[in-house]
Amino acid sequence: MTLTLHDIKVWNTGEVIDLIVPSDADKTVDASAMTIAPGFEDPHVHFRDPGQTYKESMVSGCAAAASGGYTNVLIMPNTVPAMDGVKVTAGEPGASEVLDAGFDTVIDYLQHYEQAHDVTLPVRYDLCVCASKGRAGKEATDVADWIGYLPEHDDDNKDAYQLAHPVTAISDDGSAVTPEILDPVFDNVKESGLYLIEHCEHHDTGAVNEGPVSRELGVPGIPEDTELKIVERDIEMARKTGVHVHFQHVSTAISFDAIRKAKAEGLPITCETAPHYVALCDEALLKYGTLAKMNPPLRSEEDRKATIAAVADGTVDLLATDHAPHTMEEKELGFLDAPNGIIGLECAYGVCHKILVDGGFISDERLIELMSTAPAELMGHDKTDLTAVLDEYADAVPGDDDTKRVLDLGKVPADDNVDLVVLNTNEEWTVDPERFHSSARNTPFGGWQVTGRPLATIIGSKLAFSRIDKED
Repeated sequence: MTLTLHDIKVWNTGEVIDLIVPSDADKTVDASAMTIAPGFEDPHVHFRDPGQTYKESMVSGCAAAASGGYTNVLIMPNTVPAMDGVKVTAGEPGASEVLDAGFDTVIDYLQHYEQAHDVTLPVRYDLCVCASKGRAGKEATDVADWIGYLPEHDDDNKDAYQLAHPVTAISDDGSAVTPEILDPVFDNVKESGLYLIEHCEHHDTGAVNEGPVSRELGVPGIPEDTELKIVERDIEMARKTGVHVHFQHVSTAISFDAIRKAKAEGLPITCETAPHYVALCDEALLKYGTLAKMNPPLRSEEDRKATIAAVADGTVDLLATDHAPHTMEEKELGFLDAPNGIIGLECAYGVCHKILVDGGFISDERLIELMSTAPAELMGHDKTDLTAVLDEYADAVPGDDDTKRVLDLGKVPADDNVDLVVLNTNEEWTVDPERFHSSARNTPFGGWQVTGRPLATIIGSKLAFSRIDKED
């Protein structure tokens, strides 16, 4: 059984090919409006498993990722218990999920999740270890507690699950690394060879961006320099130590200016922003309420425009969703008490395409780079080289006017790790959270008219998700 796509366009060359994909159904589809590209990757997701599976689980989170065209994600460490490599203690929140599955650390549990739950997850995933023990910010984690989970450490004693889901980064995401442990954390990063993912924002008070909107709402504000202070601090640490720092969800003009200067200096700095920071400003709080509450907060319209400019000029290295599931009951608690964050995996491409490509700021090809090849480079993944795959495996079929190549993925060895996304770059569709595969619904983008949609996700040359010829 196969899915045969006729006249599909290759994203970076414009070549038109036929693509045959192993699937459960036998279909032939006119794909002349579609584009094939390396699968999307997201180095910033929260799947709430273990400890908060009433919000999301590995199963629902990975289903959401596959629906959004993602083939690889990086799981953030704010699980419950935290992903710090320390053995969990019976009786602490979330511990029973780990212990009942037969494991004693969250890392080991997540590496063996498919084995423990007898499921096959539709996307690949890496893990991010905590910078501080318990993510409490008081004491840096011990390298000895987690170095054994790194991919290159003692490979002979790792099973296939551990090799497939290694620890590849370090972060206290949700919080910036605290000043009291900054030096030992950077020492740990340097010793381990990981890269530091930094939540570049810290505030002790406030709930939304400080400005006219916060005053209209009567809600304490968060000044924009709370982000800049962390950015400047860590740029100086990168200069001092040579450690690669990746800044998450950058949202202000002043932070982008600092990052531009650091990059011009040749420092090992990269950064991301998220779809909501290019699509929304703090005025969205007046319309969407706490569905638009996040951390860092949505900033001013001037900052939104500066974020788009930073994407357009290359200051932003990649786009990440910061997929953060919460229940609607939690989101209805009001601005002071509602948790921060929105879900984003299933509409990220459409929102970014609408704002950035339809807006004339970047090309279709550049958006794919920002969501696919650039995050893969950050995470150290070998990205699917479509040109090489075609040269190796595609057969030439003479036609009336020219020669078309046919790529039958059923003939490609699974260990070649061919991960792809099929896109309709022009499809107009309406975001409907009720049809999401995520367990959560907390998004301000419900009802938005967007363009560009992932139609199929291919992992290891096999169809992992498809909405081709489906109503979804």
